Amino acid sequence: MAGLIRSEDIAAVKDRSSIEDVVREHVTLRPAGPGSFKGLCPFHDEKTPSFTIRPAVGAWHCFGCGEGGDVISFVQKVDHLTFSEAVERLAQKLGMELRYEDGGSRPRDEGLGRRTRLIEAHRVAQEFYTEALFLPAARAGRDFMRARGFDSGAARHFGVGFAPRGGEDLVAHLRSKGFTEDEIVTGGLAGRGSRGLYDRFRGRLVWPIRDITGDTIGFGARRLFDDDRIEAKYLNTSETPIYKKSTVLYGLDLAKKRISGDRQAVVVEGYTDVMACHLAGIETAVATCGTAFGADHIKLLRRLMRDEAGLAPAKVIFTFDGDAAGQKAAMRAFADDQKWASQSFVAVEPSGKDPCELRQAAGDPAVQALIEDAVPMFEFAVRTTIRRFDLATVEGRVQAMRAVAPIIGSIRDQSLRPAYIREVSGMIGVEVDALATEVSRAGRLKVDDDRTGERRPAAVGHDVNDEPGPGEAGDLFPAPDRRDPVVLAERQLLQVLLQFPTVLRPEAIDVLSPESFSAPAHRAVFDGIRIALQAADRGNVTSWTSAVTQAAASPVAGLVSELAVDTLPTRMDPLTGLPTSRYVEELFDRVRTIALTRRIADAMSEMRRLDHAETPAPERARQLATELQELQRELATIKAGMS
Repeated sequence: MAGLIRSEDIAAVKDRSSIEDVVREHVTLRPAGPGSFKGLCPFHDEKTPSFTIRPAVGAWHCFGCGEGGDVISFVQKVDHLTFSEAVERLAQKLGMELRYEDGGSRPRDEGLGRRTRLIEAHRVAQEFYTEALFLPAARAGRDFMRARGFDSGAARHFGVGFAPRGGEDLVAHLRSKGFTEDEIVTGGLAGRGSRGLYDRFRGRLVWPIRDITGDTIGFGARRLFDDDRIEAKYLNTSETPIYKKSTVLYGLDLAKKRISGDRQAVVVEGYTDVMACHLAGIETAVATCGTAFGADHIKLLRRLMRDEAGLAPAKVIFTFDGDAAGQKAAMRAFADDQKWASQSFVAVEPSGKDPCELRQAAGDPAVQALIEDAVPMFEFAVRTTIRRFDLATVEGRVQAMRAVAPIIGSIRDQSLRPAYIREVSGMIGVEVDALATEVSRAGRLKVDDDRTGERRPAAVGHDVNDEPGPGEAGDLFPAPDRRDPVVLAERQLLQVLLQFPTVLRPEAIDVLSPESFSAPAHRAVFDGIRIALQAADRGNVTSWTSAVTQAAASPVAGLVSELAVDTLPTRMDPLTGLPTSRYVEELFDRVRTIALTRRIADAMSEMRRLDHAETPAPERARQLATELQELQRELATIKAGMS
């Protein structure tokens, strides 16, 4: 039949193609008995290797998903090719010319499958761009590279090129090489307008994006000129039959051998960061191409690193910018941590520099140190989350505890959780048991399907990203919870001060402060009392209440009037009509005791955090120790008087 590859040539391709070499381009293999090798299957997600090849018989089989076949079927499946395209691709790598049933070899426009034609077009385009970088018109591109510490040797090593500004230069070159308009457009190298084809990339520095085998399948382009009509700094090839950004990592073709050998991968955020890392000796660096790091990228790296249960842990290190976007990306990566068999790490330069900027500023050793000093992803996620809260307050510590609980609950190895709970309780400054209780009911961390990176627990518990609603911490003065005995004692003391202003002397009130009250609304009312005390007539209750209302923050005016008329839950002195002095003193001492206890807890919490701080602060620790002694002495004096 005309057009079919001759059967003897197919047999020759199978015979001459090493299934071991072909598979190793996608999977890291290890010996699995006489004549066999094993690795993680590229066709389904697994943590224990079940993909096996036997080079002597040229066969592969996965005992997990049941797929199997020969070298041709492997190439078909892994690269999504037809049978003929897979044979042609293997023949091309062998340098073998195929013959067809109609005699001879196919004409150039028919002899290669569509995928092979598109890859060939990209190879030609890359050569064109690379040569253009060294022409006079590409000076801006060369200046850009030099400014970032990359010479011509680095540019050639990574295949960096320049897209001329003319708009049709690449199209004309590809046409001269025999490529059709449909091939040029389908490959994403050009667009089609009212006046014909135009170059996709114009006046930009371009990086070739290669698949794991080294074939160029797309480009990333960086803006150079201010008058570029496309404002986006980076422009990437749109998805095509050969390019799917979620399954590609820039630099993987150069890094795969070291990733396999070192069982380590470093994930950075940009093309120049990959270059900087490789030139600094971190040859396991790769980057995503215009998309977030996701599940397909994880599968790709796991196969290369042999990220398998039961082996010594492999290591993947993420570098993120120190800004909010970088932190969000890190939290999204942490949520995907369950998909690794090994622990992942994060490297963030304190001043926020990316690897390229760091290499420019401090040289190769600084980049190496950045990667060497990477911290576990869990620790980074916890510290990033805790940083959002004011740990100097009880409310802030409670909120931080609730926020980190689902992170701790997401740790795969449950035997490690008690140790992590102790560690994190010290970071926050809370009791170990309190955090353990919160973890037990928080569930695990999850990421929304839309990949926004928002964090939420999987089980019933506190949603760490919900905006506070009415009456929650987000309100300026949420309604005090009268079920809380502490809040109830505060309320009764304020009632006394509003309804019976002559009961306590001003100097007695001065030993309290707004911070003595736990409820924000109560603090605001007491603040109004202290201000009104300076000038108001305490002998006239109506004038006094009016003065407090004017002095207090306007949102609590209603609470002032409520406290001024609400009935106190105590009997009045029959002679004076006032609350008994014992009742008032007990309220006063109780609020003072609670306030002192809270300050002691705050100080002890800070001391715990200092013990777990990255930077020691001995002077502050001594100050806290002295402050604690004074607070505890004052508390003991009050309690002695109460007894």
